[in-house]
Amino acid sequence: MVILLTLFSSIFLIFLIRRTRRIRARLPPGPSGLPLIGNLHQLSRSSPHSYLCHLSQQYGPLMFLRFGLKPAIVVSSAKIARQVMKTHDLVFASRPSLLGQQKLSYNGLDVAFAPYSDYWREMKKLCVHHLFSSRRTHSFRPVREDEVVRMIRNLSLSAASHKVINLSERLTFFTSTLICRIAFGKRHDLEDQGRERSRFHGLLNEAEALLVELYFSDYLPWLGWVDRLRGLLSRLDKTFKQLDMFYQQVINDHINATTPPADQQDIINILLQIMDSQSSSFDLSLDHIKALLMNIFIAGTDTSAATIVMAMTSLIKNPRVMKKVQDEIRKLYSEKEFISEEDIERLPYLKAVVKETLRLFPPTPLLLPKESMDRCSIEGYEIQPKTMVLVNAWAIGRDPETWEEPEQFYPERFFNNCSVNFKGQDFELIPFGAGRRICPGMLMAVVTVELTLANLLHCFDWELPAGIEEHDIDTEVTPGIAVNKKNDLFLVIKNP
Repeated sequence: MVILLTLFSSIFLIFLIRRTRRIRARLPPGPSGLPLIGNLHQLSRSSPHSYLCHLSQQYGPLMFLRFGLKPAIVVSSAKIARQVMKTHDLVFASRPSLLGQQKLSYNGLDVAFAPYSDYWREMKKLCVHHLFSSRRTHSFRPVREDEVVRMIRNLSLSAASHKVINLSERLTFFTSTLICRIAFGKRHDLEDQGRERSRFHGLLNEAEALLVELYFSDYLPWLGWVDRLRGLLSRLDKTFKQLDMFYQQVINDHINATTPPADQQDIINILLQIMDSQSSSFDLSLDHIKALLMNIFIAGTDTSAATIVMAMTSLIKNPRVMKKVQDEIRKLYSEKEFISEEDIERLPYLKAVVKETLRLFPPTPLLLPKESMDRCSIEGYEIQPKTMVLVNAWAIGRDPETWEEPEQFYPERFFNNCSVNFKGQDFELIPFGAGRRICPGMLMAVVTVELTLANLLHCFDWELPAGIEEHDIDTEVTPGIAVNKKNDLFLVIKNP
């Protein structure tokens, strides 16, 4: 009895102290949390971006939460995002140390999850200059166009028989194959339609799930044993080892092979060359290369596929927009069988469709979490060091103070306000983030989405399966860093 009274007294005292500190520190408004866990239960919802958007409508665009012992703020407007990602960008340039992300990134040796440091700055330079520059992105053009041609050819077989196809599955296969060719130089085992292909995608899905899993160790360290009891730690170790073996195998294949000409090199060739020549400002090791491969392999596959699927979902639900974008492509390139990357520059409405898709359905609706490195003031509120920062790109893209009729899929809005872009300068549209931590692979991702979408719309007409209406097609998503359409998109294709 004495022990129970002591425990409850301690809980009440901790709760009272934190409440007093919150008042004294002038923290932003936010919902009251539960004793000990705070608002942790609100982070674990299936669509946290949607739920946090709902909460921000009550508490404001700068909202305070507490996840166990970790303080957090949620940003839900372009105005506050500008302050976080531009005015105070250096203060918020770091990442929190979260168990799943640290484990799969080789303890932060990557560029996405590494904390802000001299090392991270050098790794970012390496990525920007050697892996994702305009010149390097252009060098992968033949690979992108070849994979799109292969996909269109396979879809044509389904078009001939008017079969119902799972477009979500086809696009995931396409993007994962493309990333393997860009990163590893070959299609690997993805062409196999059987057990190996299922194993590959199962490993990818498991890694994505573990990156966003809620670990008690991160927020309530004394309950870390629960993670082991739930089997999370064994799953994490198993997945890490399987991924490590996969990376090591493709690296070994490159070490034992003849290095191709510079214009035909894949990402592993480039990184091994940098490692051998010792041309980086730090000693690049195989673990550094594997950590970068994790970023490319996981982020590059899901985000592009999710964006294309959501674009096709939006178009099939909006026949007017579908007709308009197809008319633009077909009138300009009626004699061409394939739309090349250079052709896309003359398709402004297609580009507007992609922008509108990224506004409504950013593939990473809650941008990768940030962490404050120092104390600063935003809108008169004091933000403490070591505060987690969640920027809700999904909520910002649907903010009625910024966008007229924000829930409507209306690409024409970008002709009326054509200066708004997603390159990190316009905080109304930040699907790739902004500031120091903007996604370095943005250019490659956008080129892939535009090229694929242009050819899907140019080569085929699209319709719903028999008995399915437009309103039956939902836009619900699965939880994750990069969200996918919860229910796969099934369509019937035919030649125009």
